[in-house]
Amino acid sequence: MTRDGLFRFGGEFRDSVREAAFRDARFGETLRQCRLIFLISAVLNTLFLASDWRFHGTPHFFVAVPARLAIVFVSLLCFALVRKAARISQAQGVLIGWEVSTALMVALLVSSRSDLALFVVLMLPSIFYLVAPTAFRWTLVLGVGCSALMLAGYLGNGPLPSTLPGLILVLVMLNFALGLVVVHGNRLRRLEWAATQAERQAKDELGASQAMIERIFMAVPIPLVVTSRGEGRFLRGNDAAKRYFGDAVTQAQVQDVLLDGGNRRVIARLLKDHDQIEGHEAQVRDGSGAVRDVLITATTLPIGENPAVVAGIVDITDRKAAEARTRRQATHDALTGLPNRLLFHERMQQALARMASKGGAVALFLIDLDDFKSINDTLGHDAGDALLIEAAKRLAAAIGPDELVARLGGDEFVVLSTQRMTGFEALVRGEALIEVLRQPCEHAGQMIATRASLGIALAPEHDRDGVELMKDADLALYRAKANGRNMAIVYEPAMRAAMARRVAVCQGLAGALKDERILPYYQPQVAVDTGRIAGFEALARWRHSERGIIPAAAFQEGFQDPEIANGISDAIIAAVVSDLRRWLDAGLDVGHVCVNLAASVFRDPALPERLLGQLAAAGVPASHFGVEVTETVLLTRNADEAERTLKTLRAAGLRVALDDFGTGYASLTHLKRFQVDALKIDRGFVSHVTENGGDAAIVRALLRLADDLRLDVIAEGVETAEQEAFLKEQGCRFAQGYRYARPTPAGRVPWLLQLPDLLPKGDAMHGDSAAA
Repeated sequence: MTRDGLFRFGGEFRDSVREAAFRDARFGETLRQCRLIFLISAVLNTLFLASDWRFHGTPHFFVAVPARLAIVFVSLLCFALVRKAARISQAQGVLIGWEVSTALMVALLVSSRSDLALFVVLMLPSIFYLVAPTAFRWTLVLGVGCSALMLAGYLGNGPLPSTLPGLILVLVMLNFALGLVVVHGNRLRRLEWAATQAERQAKDELGASQAMIERIFMAVPIPLVVTSRGEGRFLRGNDAAKRYFGDAVTQAQVQDVLLDGGNRRVIARLLKDHDQIEGHEAQVRDGSGAVRDVLITATTLPIGENPAVVAGIVDITDRKAAEARTRRQATHDALTGLPNRLLFHERMQQALARMASKGGAVALFLIDLDDFKSINDTLGHDAGDALLIEAAKRLAAAIGPDELVARLGGDEFVVLSTQRMTGFEALVRGEALIEVLRQPCEHAGQMIATRASLGIALAPEHDRDGVELMKDADLALYRAKANGRNMAIVYEPAMRAAMARRVAVCQGLAGALKDERILPYYQPQVAVDTGRIAGFEALARWRHSERGIIPAAAFQEGFQDPEIANGISDAIIAAVVSDLRRWLDAGLDVGHVCVNLAASVFRDPALPERLLGQLAAAGVPASHFGVEVTETVLLTRNADEAERTLKTLRAAGLRVALDDFGTGYASLTHLKRFQVDALKIDRGFVSHVTENGGDAAIVRALLRLADDLRLDVIAEGVETAEQEAFLKEQGCRFAQGYRYARPTPAGRVPWLLQLPDLLPKGDAMHGDSAAA
């Protein structure tokens, strides 16, 4: 078998199925050829009857005429039968029958050994080889068989001719040559048919592929367009493109659809450099005239001699809108609509990067609403939300074009500015922002007072790093709150050291509270005229493992942390109640013991019930216990809660004293609103009363005020006989200070109570009054 799938001998397809397909494909031609053979055979042999009359009168006449007539009859019969053939095998069977019959009859005819007979001996096998469309094996069998019959018929009557060897050799050569011709013909016909079939199949496949591609092109759900690369004219578009750009899309130009000329030039350059583009974002005008955002993927495609561009267009308008909404939700505060912490940090980093590369400045104004929690607790979270929304509106209206206001969370806002300003200019700007927030806002018919504290940090003066700059602003904000709130403060480097100290103190105090190393020291409060002990003030002390006993003034920063302050107050109260119970059991007359309460303690509405419950549990009468509060407690937004707490405690019999009175934080109206039992004159006034200056006048005025209000007065920080004499002369009844006794641990209180009085025999030893 050759590589083309044909037998070397025979030239037919080795694959029987393919051979059958070839023959079936030639079935019509085979029928036409068979009919033509049969018809010509009948006509020719009819004509040859005339030549056969030359044998009239000879014995061969009666052989030739019947044989000729038989050939005509068989030819006509086969012509009729082949017309009814429905398969190639039927037609071949009729043809084989005709060849066999014709060969037998002609073998009788050539027995005459005429000159024409010798020609027929050679011609009839040739006809069978070259004309009869039979399978090769039948062609070969019938050709050889016909040659043998012709030779037998020719030699069958009379002696053998002398040319017999030559005649045989000629017939052999004739069969061999004709076999080769048949093989060659078979090969050519089959190769031609195979090539034709392959070409037809290729055309069919190409047509089917083109039809499929066309259907796919038209059915793709995204717009597909074909444009001329040079003219920029739309050549065609699929159904989606017609729906997107309109039915007249093929009459449009690229510039009618692709709006941005610069973008068109970019696309043209990309196609020129790379022959394709992927995911290029652009804006187009759709069929309704609306501008849409799209992604374009395109590639060049030659159409004839002109280059074209096939482009797919994906509409991303809705996706971009969704991304914008998601981005806004991720970068803006849901309540106020302001940028949130994430967006603020992005803008701050961008501003700092510009400052680093191009120069300039960055200023942060960190804003915290004062006592915002109190508004939520007293008026409800809806009021708090309304306040936040109003604050956001005011700040947004107050900023300039080169500024950004953001809500960092809770009640904390920040303004980012890229204006260059000095510390003083920044302070003025911060005060202006606070002033914007000072105006009350109305909610549900109720006016809500607003105040804010503000910390300022500048770059590059303070820091160049965003994180550190935020820390600077936060430290300045903390200082503003610690200094009384409702003010703006610019960061100073010393604030970091103070904050580090505060953190260290708070960490140490937290450990001290855990290890129960916070304890009270008691300083007597004595009657100035007799020196007798009227009561004690319990002062907090820290029993440090390395530094020994540390006075409260040394860890004052800890009281700025509400949790630490509350923990210290709880520890002192528990110790004082326990000590009182022990002294009362010992029969000692301690009078009263007063405990300082931090402002943060009054945020607990259960304070009165809890404190009275501790006294009741220990069996300590309320009259032996007192509380001291500073004027700052009266200035907070917890003032209402503080008023309720103090009224409850006084009603239960506890003594209430107003500490550090006269330092200027409170107005006299607080004495009317908050009922107390005693006023404590601050040591700052007492230390200078002998100088006959303003401090002496203030102390005299405070004493007359207390007398008119029927309040006890306790002078703090009395250290000299001159101070004592002045106070006694002005009618001050009670005093405490180093002239009488230093703060002492609970174990020495019984010894002090056994003394007849605490009046010194001479000047008292001067000590560090701040130690109290």
